[in-house]
Amino acid sequence: MRAVVMHAPGDVRVEEIEAPVIVEPTDAIIRVTATCVCGSDLWPYRGIEELKGPTPMGHEYVGVVEQVGPDVNDIKVGDFVVGSFVASDNTCEICEAGFQSRCIHQVMMGSVGTQSEYARIPLADGTLVTVRGEPTERQARSLLAASDVLGTGWFAAVAAEAGPGKTVAVVGDGAVGLLAILAARQLGAERIIAMSRHADRQALATQLGATDIVEERGDAGIAKIKELTGGYGAHSTVEAVGTQESMMQAIGATRPGGHVGYVGVSHGVELDGMNLFFATVSLLGGPAPVRRFLPELIDLIMTDQIDPGIVFDLTLPLEDAAAGYRAMDERRATKVLLTL
Repeated sequence: MRAVVMHAPGDVRVEEIEAPVIVEPTDAIIRVTATCVCGSDLWPYRGIEELKGPTPMGHEYVGVVEQVGPDVNDIKVGDFVVGSFVASDNTCEICEAGFQSRCIHQVMMGSVGTQSEYARIPLADGTLVTVRGEPTERQARSLLAASDVLGTGWFAAVAAEAGPGKTVAVVGDGAVGLLAILAARQLGAERIIAMSRHADRQALATQLGATDIVEERGDAGIAKIKELTGGYGAHSTVEAVGTQESMMQAIGATRPGGHVGYVGVSHGVELDGMNLFFATVSLLGGPAPVRRFLPELIDLIMTDQIDPGIVFDLTLPLEDAAAGYRAMDERRATKVLLTL
């Protein structure tokens, strides 16, 4: 089958690799109908994360079930499914508490690779959710977003306790940050401040529900948030980048007693204990438990209440994946969808 393989920083190829087979009795094989490039895929692409040889890429996917293992009971051949970027059994105590991304049997889908014609989905019953009805093309794009960036943005907003009467600040204007804005709006936030310096992303942030745009960064960005909130800071802040600057900006922009939902994959982030002590904020984040939210998100998409697929601003065939990586790396695209 054809699949995206990263050989070295900046070196992405589409190659013929072995098709997946059932390994565990709880596996399913899906025919991938759409996948995409994630901002986190750019860490190894830029050489910030080490590659250990040629690596199949991708962890976001929608598709049709082609085969199931003997212990798969809920997912059927022919089902159109969406799954999380983390495979989980959805039955362990951690899963039942709503943190399926930290399931004791978790499998990171990035270790499997889904930028490919077919993919093996471990723990299929706990990972995949069947979509009822025939999605339109627009709905199918949005369902793909639910596999990671929508679910991650949603978790960030929930972790930050966005809700009615709240002012929410969002640090990061990539697909996750933009969809955290959508989530905050759906959760009833009164005011949503998007921190962005890019006109195209500012326009999309406004379309998704942002009420204010802040272009300043660092201490200047923190000061602007406080100015907009009467000196208090935001009730709820989403950190969707994963750098030292973005984390400090998120914590600094949050009022005492507020909440930070951090979902940017942390690289080089260190917190000073004394500064954190006096910030008096709550921090909750990490890999998003997308599976917790998938049934609700699928319903919102299939009833046309939300349209997160608008974050895909470049669509390419799988064979042109390298061009998609370049476009995202150079910030010429927010999110690249790959068709099969």
